[in-house]
Amino acid sequence: MLKVLRQIVQDVSTAPDLNAVLAITVGRVQKAMQTEVCSVFLHNQDTARYVLRATHGLNPEAVGKVSLSPDEGIVGLVAKRAEPINLEDAFMHPSFHYIDAIGEDLFHAFLGVPIMHQRKVLGVLVVQQRDKRRFDESEEAFLVTLSAQLAGIIAHAHATGSMQTESLDGAPSEIRKDIRYDGVAAASGVVIGEIVVASIPADLDSVVDRDAEDIEQEKADLKRALVAVRKDISEVSKNLAGRISKDENALFDVYLRMLDDNALPSEIYAKIDQGSWAQGALREVILEHVRTFAAMDDPYLSERSTDIKDLGKRILQHLQEDMGDRQTVYPENAVLLADELTPAMLGLVPDGKLSGLISVTGSGNSHAAILARSMGIPTVMGVVDLPFRRLEGERVIVDGYSGRIYVNPSTELVQAFSRIVIDEQIVADELKELRDLPAITKDGYRLPLWVNTGLAADVGRSLEQGAEGIGLYRTEIPFMIRDSFPSEQEQIESYRTQLEAFAPRPVTMRTLDIGGDKALPYFPIEEENPSLGWRGIRVTLDHPEIFMVQVRAMLRASEGLDNLRIMLPMVTSVSEVEEALRQIDRALAELKEEGYKIKKPPVGVMIEVPAAVYQTRRFARLVDFISVGSNDLTQYLLAVDRNNPRVAGLYASYHPAVLKALDFIVHEAHKERKHVSICGEIAADPGGALLLMAMGYDVLSVNANNLPKIKYAIRNVSFSRARQLLLSVRSLHDAEEIHQELRQSLKAFGLSRLTRPMIPEQKKH
Repeated sequence: MLKVLRQIVQDVSTAPDLNAVLAITVGRVQKAMQTEVCSVFLHNQDTARYVLRATHGLNPEAVGKVSLSPDEGIVGLVAKRAEPINLEDAFMHPSFHYIDAIGEDLFHAFLGVPIMHQRKVLGVLVVQQRDKRRFDESEEAFLVTLSAQLAGIIAHAHATGSMQTESLDGAPSEIRKDIRYDGVAAASGVVIGEIVVASIPADLDSVVDRDAEDIEQEKADLKRALVAVRKDISEVSKNLAGRISKDENALFDVYLRMLDDNALPSEIYAKIDQGSWAQGALREVILEHVRTFAAMDDPYLSERSTDIKDLGKRILQHLQEDMGDRQTVYPENAVLLADELTPAMLGLVPDGKLSGLISVTGSGNSHAAILARSMGIPTVMGVVDLPFRRLEGERVIVDGYSGRIYVNPSTELVQAFSRIVIDEQIVADELKELRDLPAITKDGYRLPLWVNTGLAADVGRSLEQGAEGIGLYRTEIPFMIRDSFPSEQEQIESYRTQLEAFAPRPVTMRTLDIGGDKALPYFPIEEENPSLGWRGIRVTLDHPEIFMVQVRAMLRASEGLDNLRIMLPMVTSVSEVEEALRQIDRALAELKEEGYKIKKPPVGVMIEVPAAVYQTRRFARLVDFISVGSNDLTQYLLAVDRNNPRVAGLYASYHPAVLKALDFIVHEAHKERKHVSICGEIAADPGGALLLMAMGYDVLSVNANNLPKIKYAIRNVSFSRARQLLLSVRSLHDAEEIHQELRQSLKAFGLSRLTRPMIPEQKKH
């Protein structure tokens, strides 16, 4: 049954909409379990009833017309209990509710299981038979397993149809307003803008829905693409003719026949005639054929689905190349939406027009989100139910405080959020007055505030905000925006920009930290569990040629400035630190022999994994400073992948275990009289900053946009009150309790303007 289960899930996962999902589900389950009836009832949020949405075996005319409340029928009981019910004779059950129109009077055996997603009952999956018998354990286990697998797919398919309301019979009615989708808050702020969908090159799944502006132009584009693909295939076939058998070469003839005007192209042209642009028409036709072939039992025919998808990608590639001549027109307040937001995508929108970011996947602590915070762009990640293909050109509100977005907002909601935008600007203007003032508490305690940088544009922004140094320069950024490793000279130019701008203030450069969610396109790292894999110092020590070039570039860039600090990421053992220090000394010796006048910079390590926490004091004896990367440390302490939106709610910077670890690190390092900084996102939150100051951290390093708020918080609180806050927090045992304590304390300190503004509540889609 495992093979059958996988096939059903595969078929359903590629369905284009909710109706297709449900139709495939009831058909495949009925066939797999050899029952007479399979039906799906889905919960309707507006009516709070369970509506028959698909059936194989009951009266098809009842679909969309028959519904049950949670207190009606055995279906309602399954939903209410959120557990399976297996009956030999449903007619004898006290909850049985007879509905004449449904035609189930012939079927006695009943097995219903809840369809649950994120602890909510979405609906009920039911199988029935005429015989009076109880479904056996294997059948029940199969249906429960299938239901669990389908829940996420059905939830997503349900969401992708939510741009319109549905009547009870499933027919679309009016366009909804204020449709709310929940994600993960990634970069604070509010923006009201227009969606521009970023498509991945040659990726059919990411092609958006869009109406054709000029149908004849779309047909002409498709025709050119088809001619180009036919030519490509003919040339490949010709080149391989002498190296493969005639039977194998015949596959290219099959491709060409598929591209005949009377085959696939005719269907694509028909979609264009209906008003779709060429890329969207191609996606619909190709993916429909892929689903059809993949569902076939014959292995040979099933494999043809791969051939069809390959053809579709080839056509799409040529279509997208043709589109390159007609540049995308970006609105003034563009909100970039992507299935998976990457750092490279941030450069797609012209300077000055990017106002917000939305990603279907990812979390608030992904690398793209960190860069968004650095750039001050309101961002929401992990909006897993978002029908991104359908939102091109839609008006949207991005609430980077709560992690919500509102599609097609009403005038009233726009006005409410516009007031928040105005209030934000007033606060930002007032905080500008603090630029040249130190972060010093009311009772005279001074705490230096540094910044995290990665982009060249970060330098000017950081200095404008009054940064006193750079606590983290992400050197991987220049590597990520290229198509090959930068040379030593190219790296020198990047590093010198940062060092010169801040001189004589310190600039802490982290050595190359790739792996995990930070991939280089020309140096791919494929791993099942990248967060626990080959990343950070592990990569560079395995590739000393990369490490040495980078260290040499850093040292040469610092010549005459002497404000460089080198930081080693993801260390877990003393031997790693010792080896890295040897290579740094070797690079320094080489450069001195070459005639460069360079002083040895301070070298430190990042504490980011639990193994490093308990070796803090040992590391402190080897290096000049300690820096805490609280984002990764939180991830590893809580065993929560910070890039996974499904567990984003478990990622808690204020978890008692995280705070205890942060407290332990600073005290262990101070025992060796070593300087300790922290460059994670907890330092960029006013409440977190006060806790870290009270713990004794010597420096906080934050993104430039949050620096004024942190400075304001420190200047308006005494160190003694911050210590009292820390003592109160230490007595609490839950992250949410700690979060509430911080909010109440900030309000008591007169700092409520620094907390998340009150957002109008709207019903989720």
